[in-house]
Amino acid sequence: MFFLDSHVQKDSGHHLLREPVAADLNHLSPPCANGHRSTVSLRTDQGGTFCFLCFSDLVSNPRSPTVHVSYALHQLSIALSEPIFLRTLLSSHVRFLVSPLVHALSIFDDAPIAVQIMDTISLLCSAEECSVGEDFVERVSAQLSSGALGWSRRQLHMLHCFGVLLSSEKIDINSHIRDKESLVCQLVEGLQLPSEEIRGEIFFVLYKFAALQFTEQDVDGAELFSSLCPKLLCLSLEALAKTQRDEVRLNCIVLLTILAQQGLLADSRTSPGSSMSLDEVDDDPMLTAETVTVRPCLDVLFAEAIKGPLLSTDSEVQIKTLDLIFHFVSQESIPSKQIQVLVEENVADYIFEILRLSECKDQVINSCLRVLDLFSLAEHSFRKKLVIGFPSVIQVLHYVGEVPCHPFQIQTLKLVSSCISDFPGIASRSLVQEIALVLKRMLERYYSQEMGLFPDAFAIICSIFVSLMKTPSFAETPDVFKSLQESLRHAVLVCLSIPENDSTQISHAVYLINEVYAYCTSPTSINNTGCIELRHCVIDVCVSHLLPWFLSDVSEVHEEATLGIMETFHSILLQNSDVKAKEFAEVLVSADWFSFAFGCLGNFSSDKMKQRVYLMLSSLVDVLHRQKLGSHIRDALPCLPSDPQDLLFLLWQDSSNNQELASCQFAALVIFHTGWIHNDRLADDKLVFDSLEQYILVNRTSLITDSPAILQLVNLYSFCRSLQNKRYQISYSLEAERIVFHLLNEYEWDLGSCDIHLESLKWLFQQESISKSLAYQIQKIAQNNLIGNEVHNVYGDGRERSFTHWFAKLLSEGDNYAATLLINLLTHLAEKGEHDNDVISVLNLMRTVVSKFPTASNHLSMDGIGNAIHRLVCGFTNSSMGTSFATLVLIFNILASVQPEVLKNDESWDALFIKLLNYLSLRDTAITQNHEAMMVIGILCLVLYHSSQGVLLNSSRITVVNSYLVSAINNVVDVACSRGPALTLSQDETDIGEALAFTLPICFFSLRSLQIVLAGAVDWQNFFSPSDNLETLPVVCIHCHNLCRLMHFGTPQIKLMASYCLLELFTGLSEQIDIRKEQLRCSSSYLKSTKAVLSGLVFYDDIRVATNSALCLSMIIGWEDTEGRTEMLKTSSCYRFITEEMSVSLAMPCSASNTFVNHHKPAVYVTVAMLRLKNKPAWLKSVFDESCISSMIQNLNGTNISSEIVILFGELMQAQLLNSDQVTKLNLVFLASRKQMQRNGMLEETVEEQMQRTVSSIHDHGEVCSYLVDLMVSNSCGNTSGGSETTCRQKKKQVLVEMERFSELLSTRRDYATDSRPSKVYTRQRKKITAK
Repeated sequence: MFFLDSHVQKDSGHHLLREPVAADLNHLSPPCANGHRSTVSLRTDQGGTFCFLCFSDLVSNPRSPTVHVSYALHQLSIALSEPIFLRTLLSSHVRFLVSPLVHALSIFDDAPIAVQIMDTISLLCSAEECSVGEDFVERVSAQLSSGALGWSRRQLHMLHCFGVLLSSEKIDINSHIRDKESLVCQLVEGLQLPSEEIRGEIFFVLYKFAALQFTEQDVDGAELFSSLCPKLLCLSLEALAKTQRDEVRLNCIVLLTILAQQGLLADSRTSPGSSMSLDEVDDDPMLTAETVTVRPCLDVLFAEAIKGPLLSTDSEVQIKTLDLIFHFVSQESIPSKQIQVLVEENVADYIFEILRLSECKDQVINSCLRVLDLFSLAEHSFRKKLVIGFPSVIQVLHYVGEVPCHPFQIQTLKLVSSCISDFPGIASRSLVQEIALVLKRMLERYYSQEMGLFPDAFAIICSIFVSLMKTPSFAETPDVFKSLQESLRHAVLVCLSIPENDSTQISHAVYLINEVYAYCTSPTSINNTGCIELRHCVIDVCVSHLLPWFLSDVSEVHEEATLGIMETFHSILLQNSDVKAKEFAEVLVSADWFSFAFGCLGNFSSDKMKQRVYLMLSSLVDVLHRQKLGSHIRDALPCLPSDPQDLLFLLWQDSSNNQELASCQFAALVIFHTGWIHNDRLADDKLVFDSLEQYILVNRTSLITDSPAILQLVNLYSFCRSLQNKRYQISYSLEAERIVFHLLNEYEWDLGSCDIHLESLKWLFQQESISKSLAYQIQKIAQNNLIGNEVHNVYGDGRERSFTHWFAKLLSEGDNYAATLLINLLTHLAEKGEHDNDVISVLNLMRTVVSKFPTASNHLSMDGIGNAIHRLVCGFTNSSMGTSFATLVLIFNILASVQPEVLKNDESWDALFIKLLNYLSLRDTAITQNHEAMMVIGILCLVLYHSSQGVLLNSSRITVVNSYLVSAINNVVDVACSRGPALTLSQDETDIGEALAFTLPICFFSLRSLQIVLAGAVDWQNFFSPSDNLETLPVVCIHCHNLCRLMHFGTPQIKLMASYCLLELFTGLSEQIDIRKEQLRCSSSYLKSTKAVLSGLVFYDDIRVATNSALCLSMIIGWEDTEGRTEMLKTSSCYRFITEEMSVSLAMPCSASNTFVNHHKPAVYVTVAMLRLKNKPAWLKSVFDESCISSMIQNLNGTNISSEIVILFGELMQAQLLNSDQVTKLNLVFLASRKQMQRNGMLEETVEEQMQRTVSSIHDHGEVCSYLVDLMVSNSCGNTSGGSETTCRQKKKQVLVEMERFSELLSTRRDYATDSRPSKVYTRQRKKITAK
């Protein structure tokens, strides 16, 4: 307010208040010095007397010295501070003071005296139970209404006093003002005076008085202000424009604001006073031509008047001015013109400057945003100003974005959206990123419920993102794409996860998704990395969030949102070249989209929904299937019904003479067919089948000329028929079946060009009546497969697969004619002498079938594939090299996967392999770089492998004694051994390296086959003699010393294969020695050199080579022990080194991990052999002393105990190297390990895994060789490290068996006596290995 608040200061040092006694209260004061009676005076607590008549005479006399007047007022204020005096005064004498004080205020110009008087009046009015305030109001208002004081300094004091009285809440103002009209008129007239102080006081008094009238709804007072408002408005605006004092501004603004709130400013602008003529101005001496303006001039005057307050440094003045602008504009019925004037007068610039300097003060920001929101109605003129103030708006956006449910959230976002949409170029790269981050943060906090968003705010945020995408800087800002991705995700999640949200919000989120995807797929953005990621994000949001919600709550979604969501999905499908679009289409059909779409048609029957559903289904068909049949749905869209049942009804009609009906029927077939192959049934199976049969019978003539319709029809028909065998029996028309078979047999169709369900495919291949047509289809599929055009058009397990894949599956199942048709086709092509390409394509198809489903080899073999291949091999010529390559690869793969019992009674295989041997001998290319020869060697290896199962014995016998093959193998071995250390440099790519890679496997499988095909006819001792002492062996084999050379000098792969061959050789000799009870015939020097090579490989890096070497070395130790050749063992340092290395390693603290123990298994084998000697070396006791054994036992736990370790400790116990404490500890460890394995279920039976591998090319020798090596490893008697059939649980079983044996030994032994039944470290394995 524009008046000074005064406070009565109390001098507590001189005027202490005290309660007087009763006698003092009743004591009458003596007359004063002027003789005034005591009844007009009061005693004070200090003992003095206050005479009211003397006081009145003093302050009412204008000639009284001001110092006396001031002193008297001071004494009165002291007395009033005394409770007793004040209480007595208020009860009897208070009205003696009203007239003197008011009169004194009107006659003295002295400001301090005026302040004292106003303080005294304020104190009296504020006293409890005192009504003297109304008297002061009456006298002061009368003074002001009379105009007697003029416009002097005294009048200023009177105005201020009246303002103080108006501010009191205890005084009834209205009822004690005699002439309101005169009072207000005098005040309004006073506004024309140049004194700013007086104007300020008048504005305050008018504000208070007006507020009082409107608050108490005084009709007369309100009408008074209404009549004077035009003049008051002009004078106030003029004063506001001129003043530089914030006090005056504030009082003027609050006055104008309250008038604006009552609508008086709007009325005054349309009143006659606002358009007075100059004659009327002359009649009113207080009006001039300048004060009477037309409406636009008032608006300009208002704009000029408020600029000063807007620039004020007082934030209260700024806020009140902004409130005035808001009320001034909002009271207008048509504010746009008025706003236009304010904007054109640059008021908006001032407001933006206030925003910039606001330091995010909430009250300032709120007032600014409220006005700017109104200014935005003047779109054309305000847009230019908004561009200038946009940085200030962004500054405010940061603040508003952090405040939950900020009241001006919407207004701020609207300003941002308006500026970006109208002026896209204003947003720089940094500004785009800044805005995107703020909006992303708002959506993120909204989703996490950290802050609220008004529904309109959410919609505006979505539109701002759309506007940002249209700015030139958006594509140049890589980081903004990530912000948009997160914002998009949060926008959708908010709509789906917060149930109390406005349901229309999903429409805005979908709108944003549509616009984002449209931007990402535009020609200028489609290859942009950020757009690609953003496009994938849209699809991911749709798949992960929007689609599941839509499918589950479609009944709760209104039609507009449903159409928007479908439009989004449709937009994705239209980009059918995108892999993500194809994946999205597959997600839709897996969610039964066809049924869902027709359900939407049931909920919303509008034409827009029908059009959207069918258009989307047509695009879905185009994306999913190569035939692009969606155009048929689009063409028939106007005539298609909304109910699937009506679609079936269309199929019952004869469309031979109605092209429109025929188009609808074809569209119906496409819809049903696409839905059914994706397991989405639109109607009951029986209803669909009945409709199909009726369609076939009624439209039989038109089907002949409509190939696409035939394919859709056949697929649907065969699928329905296949359901008979699975679910129920249905009756069917023989005539309809005959028509279908006739169409398939007589007219050209392409099974690979249409999409088909697996069940349909199965049913077709079970129909013998169409064998000829199916064989032709197989040939075409084989040709496509040969040239790399294999199609993926068969559905059945929720995924699209190739025809070859499912054809292979059909063939492997064996309940159809697939295998027979394929073999007959191959035989037919071979007999007719067709082009090699046709035969090769069929052979490659067979190879693919076998590679995908190895069990298909069994059905091919049972249906006579051996005989068909034999015919092809008999026709091999130099011109049919391609055919021979494909044939050999097929033979190899069949042998690698077929079950042995299938080959037993098929003599064609024996004839085939003999033919291959002869072919190999005649070409004189055995074991060279010739591709065919290498493959033939691989085939012979598999023949020998199968002989161990009792099949192909004749072929195997001929192979192992083939003189040319024996000679060729010996030549390769001689050349390799002659190189000595240089053999290490012979890698696999060299001639000798490749030759050995195939020579060693055939030697291995030959050694395994000898015991069966030449049982008892082979003397294994011949393989352990120098080759120069014997004639060339008549069987395929390699001498022991040559294998040792290959192990010593060869590459790692040669070492591995040679070690398996040597182990097989040692195993055969060991069995012969055990059976015949004979002794070794080889010399000690021969054995010594062999042992030197083997002992050097016990710690080789490849555990398989080391294991095989250790097993061979263990057998030699056993043979020497049997024959008494152990003298050398006692002094041999290599055996002691192996034993010490093993014992020290296992005894090292924390070293006995599972991997480490496995690495020392080879040394364990040798150590066990040493412990089993009849005459054990004396150094064993020093190696296995008490400390070493205790450390070994301490390192044992449930994870590193193997069967070999158990056998080792069993032998140590039998060798009396364990004491009783060690045996007890060891037994406890074994018991704990056994319980743990049993608790973990290690004893459960497991299904043996099979090797699954095939060879794809005859030129890939490495692939063939790798397969043969794996087959050697899995079938070797030294395979203790695990293979295709040696699972982890089987290893645990072996450990349990050895632990049980250890327990039996412990329970039966006495005084550590040795057991005569040693545990076997290895045995020959005769396992059935089925290679894939």
